[in-house]
Amino acid sequence: MAIAVSSKGRTIDLPPLYRLVTLRESGDALAHARSIAAEAGAATLVWVGRFDIVEFALVLEPEEPLATARRALYAGMNALADALAAQSPPERPIQFEWPDAIRVDGVLVGGVRLAWPDGTPEDSVPDWLVFAGMLRTAVMRAGEPGLRPLLGALDELGFEGIDGAALLGSFARHMMLQFDLWNESGFDAVARRWLQRLPAGAGALATIEENGDLFVPRGIGPQAGERRSLRAELGTPSWRDPETGLPWL
Repeated sequence: MAIAVSSKGRTIDLPPLYRLVTLRESGDALAHARSIAAEAGAATLVWVGRFDIVEFALVLEPEEPLATARRALYAGMNALADALAAQSPPERPIQFEWPDAIRVDGVLVGGVRLAWPDGTPEDSVPDWLVFAGMLRTAVMRAGEPGLRPLLGALDELGFEGIDGAALLGSFARHMMLQFDLWNESGFDAVARRWLQRLPAGAGALATIEENGDLFVPRGIGPQAGERRSLRAELGTPSWRDPETGLPWL
C-alpha cells in the first residue's frame, strides 16, 4: 500500500512500518535524520527530493552494543544493492568497495554512511543509528564519461528512467528482508551476501568480524592476514567529495 507522497507528487510505496519525511533539494538527509532520530524513532525514512541524486537516511534502533550494532552498515548496503539490481540493465554487476562505496560495473556511483549519537561507548547500546545512502542518477555539467571511466552516474550506465521513489520503496522492503535474515540465520548470512559483491576474488576468503572489521587472510595460520577497521574507515567516506558532499565525478 502506498503510504506517502513526495514533495514532487511522486508516490512512494513503503511497508506500513515506515514513516516518510521529505526534504527539499538543498536538504541533508543524514543530518536531518540525526536531528530527529531520538524523537522520530525507528523506521523513520528521510528522503531528499532531487532528480540527479537519490539521497536518503533511515533511523534504526539497535538492540546490541555499538561495537557490533555497527554491522548494520552491511545489511543496509545489501538492501540498497538488491534494490538497485532490480532496475539494473543486464550484465551490469552491482559491486561493493570496502567499506562503504557502491560501484556498477566498476564505476563509482555512490555509497553509504552510518551515524550514531556522539560519545556512545563501544560497549553501550546506542539510542539510535542512522544508515544513509546516496546514489548519483544523472550527471550535470560534467566531462565526457571516457575522461572519468571509473566515476559516473546511473544514466550513463544504461539505467533508463531511473525512478528514485521506486528505488527507495524497494530499499525499504529489502532492508526488512536483511534484518529478517540476520535474526533467523545470524549475521554471517548477511556478511556472506555482502562479501559476494566485492570484486571478483576479493571476497572469496575474507570474513567480517564480530565488530564489523574486514579480515583478509594472507600467509599461513588463522591470525595471518590483514585486518581493516570499520570504525576507523567510516569517518572519511572514500566515495564522497569533501567539497560538495556528493559522490565523486
